[in-house]
Order: sequence, then structure tokens, then C-alpha cells
Amino acid sequence: MTALNHTGVSHTVFLLLGIPGLEDQHLWISIPFLISYVIALLGNSLLICIILTKRSLHEPMYLFLCMLAGADIVLSTCTVPQALAIFWFHAGEISLDRCIAQVFVLTSTFMSESGILLVMAFDRYIAICYPLRYTNILTYKLIGKISVTVLLRSYGAVIPIIFLLKRLTFCRSNILPNTTCKHIVLARVSCDDIRVNNWYGIFVTSSTLVIDVVLIFVSYVLILRAVFCMPSRDARLKALNTCGSHVCVILLFYGPGIFSVLTQRFGHHIPPHIHVLLANVYTLVPPMLNPIIYGIKTKQIRDQVAHVFFSQQK
Repeated sequence: MTALNHTGVSHTVFLLLGIPGLEDQHLWISIPFLISYVIALLGNSLLICIILTKRSLHEPMYLFLCMLAGADIVLSTCTVPQALAIFWFHAGEISLDRCIAQVFVLTSTFMSESGILLVMAFDRYIAICYPLRYTNILTYKLIGKISVTVLLRSYGAVIPIIFLLKRLTFCRSNILPNTTCKHIVLARVSCDDIRVNNWYGIFVTSSTLVIDVVLIFVSYVLILRAVFCMPSRDARLKALNTCGSHVCVILLFYGPGIFSVLTQRFGHHIPPHIHVLLANVYTLVPPMLNPIIYGIKTKQIRDQVAHVFFSQQK
């Protein structure tokens, strides 16, 4: 497709470049992308199947983990196959409507994962601080309400972004220096004033992700206070062990994700290929490592996975 750059023309088709400046390395870069995606797809699918089919795992902690695995599959599938198509076949052409739809799915899924991680922190807080009331507090009905609330919050916060993008006239260029469509990346090729887009993006980040991080931090402060009040050393270690995998997943998710969002808006001195690579980290690494972390750190899941493979060998 020939790239257009005529003032006054509102483009309806765009061209994703992949990783600008590293075009000659795309084939090599595609290898870790492919490996990460296959591991994420297989690992999270296995996790979901085990949790849904084993009644012993129909507990709040594992149901929330099942939700997280589903979000990981959506997050990686929304981005990696398209990146591979660009790397392998130079198939970067994408319509405006499809681009905006990708912005919606990618952003809402990212926010949903943040909400799920917050709920999982709340789950650990209840399990450690109120163990005798755990099943009475986290009922299936409450879990269902929490799940719907997480989804509604994510979709409700992202829907205005769709209208903010639809109002823009894209007359500067139809070239997007990225592997996927992102809100700010798409807005920057508009010839309109995008201050509203910038400020709303900051508002969404601060009112959802930042609040989630703060509440997760508060939850773990309360958890640690309860843990260190336990009389038995073994009980303290057991309680901390149940939180270990969740803490690892939190660090993997929020670290690259928030850093990528901040560098896109304020890191103008950072080379473009670094922006793109950072933006791909949180769609590659957490979905790939989350099932591995929970599989290694959680005995119940580890036993069920071993049972699945052992029974197949028989």
C-alpha cells in the first residue's frame, strides 16, 4: 500500500510499520514473539481447563486466576498475531475502524487485568486476615458481581476514547510506527488538537491503574501486618507463600505497563524502537509467565498439571 500524506485528506486505512529502525531484524525479533505467544496460549488455556474441570479448584482464588488467564489470552491474541504478520509478510495494512477496535480491546483488557489483580489482592487479604469467614464473604454471587463490575469499569472508561478518536481528522500521515494501534500513537497522526485525548488518557490511567496500585499496596500492608502477628513461624511462611505468586505477577504486569504508558506520553527523547519494544513487553511477558509462576508456586495447580500429563502417559 502506498503511504499517503496529503493535508486535508482524512485517512481510513493505515500502515503499521512494526518496530521502526529495526526492520531488517524483524525476522529475528519474531522468534521470541512467537515463542512467547505459544507458551501464553498453551499455558493459560491449560490453566483455564484445569480450574474449570476440577471441582476442588472451584474456589475464589482459582476462579479469579481463571479470569486472569482469560484476559492474558485476549491481551496476547490482540497484539502478537498482527505483529507476526508484519514481521513475516509485511502485512501492516489496517482500516481505521479495525484500528480503533484494537485500541478498545487492548486498553479495556489491560484495565480488566489490573482490576482482576486488585480483586486477587482483596482475596488474599480476606483469606489471611479473616480465614474463618472466607467462604462466607467471597460467595459465588459476590464473585459474579465483582467480575461484572471489573468488566463494566474497563469498558466504561475506554468507550469515551473511541469517540475521542472518531472525532479526529487523520490528515498528517497514515503511517503508524508500531506493531499495534494505540490510543496516543493513532491520535498523534491527526491534524486536530489532541489535548483532550492526552488529558483523558492521563485521567483514565490515574483513576484506574494508579488507584488499583495504591489499593493493592494497602492490601498487602494489612496482609503483612496480619502475617507478622501470627504466633507460628510455619503459619507465617505458609501465608507469605500464598501471596508470593500474586506479588510476582503484579510486578510483571504493572512495571512494564505503566512505564510504557508514561514513556509514550513524556519520553520524547527515547528512540522510537525502544517505545515499541516496551509497549510489547506487557503484552508478551506477563501472559507467558503468569501460568508458569502460578503452576510452580501453587501446589494444587502443580499437582493437577502433573496429574494431567501423568494420566496421558499411561
